[in-house]
Amino acid sequence: MTTRVILVRHGESSYNVEKRAQGHCDLSTLTEKGEKMAAQVATALKDLKFDAVYSSPLQRAKRTAEIILDGLDNPPALQTTDDLKEINILLWEGMLFTEVEEKYPEMYAHWHSEPHKVKMTLPDGSELAPVLDLYEQAERFWRSTLSQHQNQTILIVAHSGINRALINTAIGLEPADYQRFHISNCGISVLNFSGDFGDQVQIESMNVTSHLGETIPKPRPNQKGARLLLVRHGETEWNRRGQFQGQIDVPLNDNGRVQASQAAEFLKSVQIDSAVSSSMSRPKETAEIILKYHPEIELKLRDDLREISHGLWEGKFESEIEASYPGLLHQWQSKPETVQMPEGENLQDVWDRAVKGWNAIVRSAKPGETILVVAHDAINKAILCYVAGLTPAAFWNFKQGNGAVSVVDYVKGSDAPPMLMAMNITTHLGGVLDKTAAGAL
Repeated sequence: MTTRVILVRHGESSYNVEKRAQGHCDLSTLTEKGEKMAAQVATALKDLKFDAVYSSPLQRAKRTAEIILDGLDNPPALQTTDDLKEINILLWEGMLFTEVEEKYPEMYAHWHSEPHKVKMTLPDGSELAPVLDLYEQAERFWRSTLSQHQNQTILIVAHSGINRALINTAIGLEPADYQRFHISNCGISVLNFSGDFGDQVQIESMNVTSHLGETIPKPRPNQKGARLLLVRHGETEWNRRGQFQGQIDVPLNDNGRVQASQAAEFLKSVQIDSAVSSSMSRPKETAEIILKYHPEIELKLRDDLREISHGLWEGKFESEIEASYPGLLHQWQSKPETVQMPEGENLQDVWDRAVKGWNAIVRSAKPGETILVVAHDAINKAILCYVAGLTPAAFWNFKQGNGAVSVVDYVKGSDAPPMLMAMNITTHLGGVLDKTAAGAL
């Protein structure tokens, strides 16, 4: 049983342009550009069939949902719910962010460093805890909605804050991690729930903006650190067949080379200042193909970005693994952090070297530099978990398609927590949904 959720933020609003705090305030309306963005979302989603559509009742989100539905064939009726309203920041609503920073300097600083600790005392003496309240709201939405849509596809149109809280609560992130992810106007995210809230969930993609003519999200203003483009290698024949490859040096197949070329075209106009790859042939060739449009870049190789060693599983199909190691494959698929691969690695081994390699790349980066990093499924998932503030137990929360692109920004510098700007973009390979081979690691 799977529930697929397509999560969209509203289009550009008047308050976005004016750089005003919005929250529950319903005076902000879509700009002409915002309406065009909503129509572009409709085009991107036109091949999907939705069983239900939910929206915030605030007009900037509701109007976005209405424009999207107008562009779809036979859509269901729009349902609005207060549980999809934007975060409640009543003291700030309607104010310019520069005014907020001037009037509430300490609170504003905490908003960016410790958002879960922000409290607002209202004129009537009551108190708001905006992020904590938003997390409760997000959980309430999931609990009331998922059980109604088992094995269905639903569309949700809401806001930056609540969309972040929906993603965060789905994968078990705490309110302290509220600022880990970026959500762009009309960015599209895809989540796959295996059951009810609290059961395993996979983020198939997050904050995809290529349908808007924006290859990848723009960096935040005044970014102090580097931007890293994390790419998974193209398809191999063993990916296609579902064989575990691990550290067996299986090369790209013809389709994998096409995928690498598609990634190269996708990133052709994107600034790349340096490049690093796993030393194995499949990511190395993928990186070389991408860099054909950036011939001045010298590719560096790292052994610590090599794929997980599956030991005695390598070269085998799932049926063979189950026959030789009954129950261990299911354990790997449900509690991966508890599995020691026979004569291979465990996930902590992979985590330690992947994070070490990643941090070395980040520390060597110059401010504002963009670095291409090409590696593998398990390595990329470990890095994404680390970037998001999760543990190895969350390994399956992130999908990595062959040739997919993720974007990680060190907005406040290399010593501060990074921000995941986009994850598992595969639109250059054929649409919003990831259609690459499921394959084995």
